[in-house]
Amino acid sequence: MTFRPHIDSEIGPLETVIVHRPGREIERLTPKNHDELLFDDLLSPRPAQKEHDYFVEMMNQRGVNVLEFQNLLVETLHDRQAKDHVLENTFNRLKLGPLLAPALDEWAQELPPHQLASLCIVGLTLGEWKAMNGKRSLVTETLHDEDFLVTPLPNHLFTRDASLWLYSGVAVNSMKYPARRREALHYRTIYTWHPLFQDCEFERWTNGTSGAERSVEGGDILVLGNGLVAVGMSERTTAQGIERLATRLFAEGVADRVLAIMIPHAREYMHLDTVLTQVAEDAFVLYPGVQDARTVKLVRQGKQAQLVADDRPLREALEAEMGLPLRFIQPRGSEAEISREQWNDGFNMLALKPGQVIAYDRTPLSNQAMREAGIEVIEIDGSELGRGRGGSRCMSCPVVRTSLR
Repeated sequence: MTFRPHIDSEIGPLETVIVHRPGREIERLTPKNHDELLFDDLLSPRPAQKEHDYFVEMMNQRGVNVLEFQNLLVETLHDRQAKDHVLENTFNRLKLGPLLAPALDEWAQELPPHQLASLCIVGLTLGEWKAMNGKRSLVTETLHDEDFLVTPLPNHLFTRDASLWLYSGVAVNSMKYPARRREALHYRTIYTWHPLFQDCEFERWTNGTSGAERSVEGGDILVLGNGLVAVGMSERTTAQGIERLATRLFAEGVADRVLAIMIPHAREYMHLDTVLTQVAEDAFVLYPGVQDARTVKLVRQGKQAQLVADDRPLREALEAEMGLPLRFIQPRGSEAEISREQWNDGFNMLALKPGQVIAYDRTPLSNQAMREAGIEVIEIDGSELGRGRGGSRCMSCPVVRTSLR
């Protein structure tokens, strides 16, 4: 059977998904650097891996084909062009200087694919470089042994953000912060040169690996079917980025409406899927704090985008655009309790099919509310993974879902 990536809903039966098991890059998080690397806390590697393994097991048991990101990258790097592309964009010559960068590139050219993939994800410190080669430069004289020549990418755990499949194509996104921009490089490389994707027919909307002013991240995008895409205007996704994405989708005839949802630009909200997730054809889990968020619609006019500034509140806009009455599931509790649930990813879950989701067990109020609404909740431990501020939706990049229509 021909492999054909396609996503036209948030809830169609999940067939194929990309995840990344946390590895040694998690060990690079320290009290000094976790803010810069966009983590609120330090994760214990082995417990986090155990939790992630169980997450994958729950999907495997239900027939989902789970692709491991690092394996995809290793397999891709057997291609000479892919390897050259990654190396060209991994060693920052502005940061490393004209003496050190070529030496690093020459050394990395000889690495086998599995070691190069590890370098890309885990990173490289000056001390490690000295132990292997030790070529010095004026730049190395200004650094300490623990300083990174190649920064680690612990956020690869959250495979939803750097690339996202929607309808007949994939968006490789411009990430807001430098700590995550090389993630997009890796996905762009995989989708171009990996044998699984190389011969597939799909659109590629590549937005580059930088550009904070026009950033769009996958956690802000909901694929709602019938040509509708909802995008959160958040801490990580800008108005300019949404306009650029809408223009590209409209030009290809992939979508005809983009509903921009304006949520607070604050760390606790981060992405749209921290406050809103679809769990059934007529049901969303919705954080009360954004239930009346303002929306603005972009529509396709020919191949161009046209603004429709109707300013409808979120619930009303979703019902109107989806064309059916919707249920908005909200947990019961005090304001403090619900705020804790939101922080712990109680509004972020992965739908395996309509009415069946994977969620953390650390959000009992949200899980109970879903069960009372007829949603089957498969609980996984999130004691360590949850410290990264990302639930099961964040940790998954669906590639194929069975169409509901």
